[in-house]
Parts: sequence; C-alpha cells; structure tokens
Amino acid sequence: MSGLQTLNRSIISCHASLLTLLLFWLSLGSPAMAGSDKSIVDSSGQIISFREPFKRIISLYSAHTENLCSLGAEELLVGISTSDDYPPSITDKPRFSYREDPEKFIALHPDLVLVRPMIERSYPQFIDKLKQAGITVISLQPNNVVEMFGYWKKLGILTGQETQAEEMITAFQSRLQLVQDRLKDIKFDQRPRVYFQSIHKKMKTFAPESIGLFVLEQAGGINIASDAQQVRQTNIAFYGKEQLLSHGSEIDIFLAQHGRMNPVDVDSIINEPGFGAIKAVHEKKVYLIEEELVSRPTLRILDGIEQLNTLFYPDEKAQEKTQKKGK
Repeated sequence: MSGLQTLNRSIISCHASLLTLLLFWLSLGSPAMAGSDKSIVDSSGQIISFREPFKRIISLYSAHTENLCSLGAEELLVGISTSDDYPPSITDKPRFSYREDPEKFIALHPDLVLVRPMIERSYPQFIDKLKQAGITVISLQPNNVVEMFGYWKKLGILTGQETQAEEMITAFQSRLQLVQDRLKDIKFDQRPRVYFQSIHKKMKTFAPESIGLFVLEQAGGINIASDAQQVRQTNIAFYGKEQLLSHGSEIDIFLAQHGRMNPVDVDSIINEPGFGAIKAVHEKKVYLIEEELVSRPTLRILDGIEQLNTLFYPDEKAQEKTQKKGK
C-alpha cells in the first residue's frame, strides 16, 4: 500500500471517530436538555446563566410587559412599571418605578427584574442594590427589527416560552408579507416621500436602522431624512430645522409619532416658525400616529405598518375593500 493510501485511510478513520463523538454528544441533548444552565447576553453585554425559567418577574419597560403577555407569560408578572397600559388585563398589577426605594422591590421577592439600558445607565445604585439582594437584573432593548426578533427569543428563554417566541416571529413575518404583497406593483417613484418626526421640540427624527423607519418603509413610504445622524446607540437621530427645510419642497407627508416621548399636536407642527415652507404642511398633509405602534418593539408595530399603508395609499385600500365585497 502506498504512503498516500495510508494517509487517506488515516484521515477517513479520524473523521469517522470525530463523527462518532459528535453523534454521542448530540444523543445527550442540548445543554438545556441535559440539565445544564441556559444563558443569554443582555444589552449591556452581560452573560446571564440560569437553570430554570424565572417565575416572579417585575417588568420596568412597557415593551417587556407587552411581549411577555404575547408569549403567554402574563401570570409570571408580579409587578409592572408605572406607565404600563397594555394589554388591559395587566393594569391591576402592582406598580413599580426605578426611582423608588429598592426595598419595595425586594419585599415582593421577585427572581427577575427586567429593565432597559437607560435605567441601567442612569440608576446604577438601584441596580446594584437589587443584585445585592440576590435578584437577577437583566437589561434588554432592541434597536432594530433583527435585534427585535432576538429580543423576543431571549424573553422566551427567560420564561420557558421558546416555542411561543418562534411562533411570534413567524406570525409577524406572515402578516407583514400581506402588506408587501399590496406594495409590489407600486413603483418606487410613485411612493410618498415622508418626514417622520420623533421629537418635535428637539427637531429629531428616527435613526436609519430604527424600528420607526422600518415601520415607515415597510408601509410603503420613502424616508426623506436618510442622511440623519443617529444619537448614540438609540432609535433617535438629529435633524435640525435648517436641514429639514432644505428638503421642504420634497416632503409629501409630514408624519409625527405621538405619545409621552413626543406630546405634540398637528397645530403645533403647522404653526412652527418656518414650517410653512414644507410642502406637506402647506397642503395640510400632517398626520400623527401613536408612538407605541412605531417605537415599541412588539407585535403591534404591525398595526402601525397597516395604518400607515392605508394612509399612504387610501385608493388602493378602498379598491381592495370593494373587491372583497364583490366576491
């Protein structure tokens, strides 16, 4: 037998041994199946390992609360933030704020407190006291839709609802496709050019990769402020008045999110000094949409996409309803 044949047989034997070891390892199941710790990485880069799903959760962010309910984990919530209002079934749960004494949290014996990066950055002593009491604190907040899917999966892992998280993602993608099917025959140059305001007083729009702009573009709008500069690692971007007015004649629709972050009304936008030079303002095409439908990383951003799609293309929507009635 030649040296080359011997070498080939040795390589094949080595590969077979490795395959045998791999199959043996797989027969033991995944780490979770084998009883080992599960783990996730939160928004601060912290690796959190745990053996069993958490059972007593305080949520300090409305998106956490809403998503846990969508996952079927509402009964695990023993406390929610002072601003949580959806779904209606959670509104009677005990309320908590990161500005309160940590002892109030500790007295309820939670095993997990869910926060977001803003709380972690601004109130480190509050976070430290909870951890010193043996409470796991996890900071999560996605900045785009790809991260949103990962965020849903992490909530699923934390609560033992992994299957439900995958189902949420599938349902989201299926419903989104229905909107995309309605847009497929509308050419790019026929789509409305939109300025999407996030904070009126500070002249801010949405960052290029943000969930807000995903909603706008999936609904069939063209972002006029594609050159906006992101503010830190957030969903927000600065877009000064001079920069905005330089595109005034191109803006078909002026859209603003409305809510706690941006408590604005249409009259305030129309009467803003200089805004009369904006085409959409002059033509009275200024509209508001609730911020939880465009900024909160939950299934309800699909509602925002559908509402904006109807706003942008009212004739196509009316035609679709007529066709349905005729069947």
